[in-house]
Amino acid sequence: MNHSVLEMKKISIEFPGVKALDEVDFIMKSGTTHALIGANGAGKSTLMKVLSGAYTHYTGEISVDQTKTIIKSPKDAQKNGIQIVHQEVDTALIPYLTVGENIMLTKTVNEMGKRQFIKWKKLHEHATTILNSLNIKVSSTKLVSELTLAEKQMVLIARTVSSDCKFLILDEPTAPLSHSETVELFRIVRELKEKNVGIIFISHRLPEIFEICDDITIMRNGKLVTHEKISETTPNRVVESMLGKELEEQFPQKAIHPGDLLFEVNNLSDSEKLNSVSLQICHGEIVGIAGLVGAGKTELCKALFGETKVKSGELKLKGKKLSISNPYQAVKSGIALVPEERRKEGILVQESVVTNLTAANLGAFTKPFSFLNRKAEKQKAVELIKSLGIKTPSEETKVQNLSGGNQQKIAIGKWLITDADVYIFDEPTKGVDVGAKKDIFDLISELASRGKAIIYASSELAEIIGITNRLYVLYDGQIAKELETDATNEEELLYYSTGGN
Repeated sequence: MNHSVLEMKKISIEFPGVKALDEVDFIMKSGTTHALIGANGAGKSTLMKVLSGAYTHYTGEISVDQTKTIIKSPKDAQKNGIQIVHQEVDTALIPYLTVGENIMLTKTVNEMGKRQFIKWKKLHEHATTILNSLNIKVSSTKLVSELTLAEKQMVLIARTVSSDCKFLILDEPTAPLSHSETVELFRIVRELKEKNVGIIFISHRLPEIFEICDDITIMRNGKLVTHEKISETTPNRVVESMLGKELEEQFPQKAIHPGDLLFEVNNLSDSEKLNSVSLQICHGEIVGIAGLVGAGKTELCKALFGETKVKSGELKLKGKKLSISNPYQAVKSGIALVPEERRKEGILVQESVVTNLTAANLGAFTKPFSFLNRKAEKQKAVELIKSLGIKTPSEETKVQNLSGGNQQKIAIGKWLITDADVYIFDEPTKGVDVGAKKDIFDLISELASRGKAIIYASSELAEIIGITNRLYVLYDGQIAKELETDATNEEELLYYSTGGN
């Protein structure tokens, strides 16, 4: 089998106020899986956006099989056999078209100028052949809007192999997937390797990298740190290379004696997933909601925040019954939510850091019948940037230009001004590196030390064990088990998470 070789030499790129890449080298061959990792803001996603044609103002050289190529658009990248599946799969698919139409979209658009009519039967036959070749069990005629997140990701991968794909970039592909869906994704990755496709695998989940990848390239602060074989390194060495220092203890000290009861949920049900969920949280207590993807964690978080309609049940804060039918009422009642989908629901990506940090409590920066006090707003934002360790060129930088970890700190930081009583965190470390994770854990621990009630919902069982005082295991929309964290382990959590009783 002849392997294609992809090489990037001395790639540099700058944005206003920041040098994102500084003479970075990257090399790999087809038929292998190559991990590309680094802390948030290291430049890995930027490097791949250069390779996939999203950023054009770079310097340096890109070559395929020792032939220099110029990539100034996604079409240029595709001509060279380079495709990307972004983390936000919904943005790359058209929901009101079928699976087959989405898979064949690039080919259809390219051929529109050559003929007037599309042969729909032939299009779906071709798409079905591609789906079958990857053993993806999704109908070509099904609407994309009806698919699960995992199925949408499979459709995107099928689209890439509908053309001549030599190198496929997967950006945080397992972040939204359950364990079984991740197993299925890895099966497809191995099949693509057998077909001589090179996979560039961006992830913060080290166990997955050591399971699926052959080589690893580590970046830090826009520079290449090391490139080596997976078999010749260890997870600890990888983390130390990412951070530039030895790995510290990830989880802060837990509070030993939480205070009195603060927040109660009694027999909460919605019209779709939740079924008679009850839980209690005390002052200064971090309570975990453990469960696999699809267990109902996000549905519970949104129901508590008034974002989804509750069919029955009640909420009590400080013994007083709450009436919450929308997020506004939740915020007024002292409840804050940091949602799972931060770019869609947690931040305003097109706005500045200062606008995001103060958006949840603009009343603190205005006087009655007056305008917004920009000076006070900026002063508070600068204070939060410093205390949260947000890495940004300035408080006026657009949030979309920051790394995932820094975006998440902003999604959390905006609620600190409101001084809520109950903080709900839904998958708060999704797509976040180990360094930023520690910062988030410290921030959550600090909130607990101030007497706040914390709900920490996650499918990352190690995190649940590491940071919570007590936990509830959610299975199919119901509480399967309540456990003291120090008296349990990941195996027991997994047992109850999968329906054991």
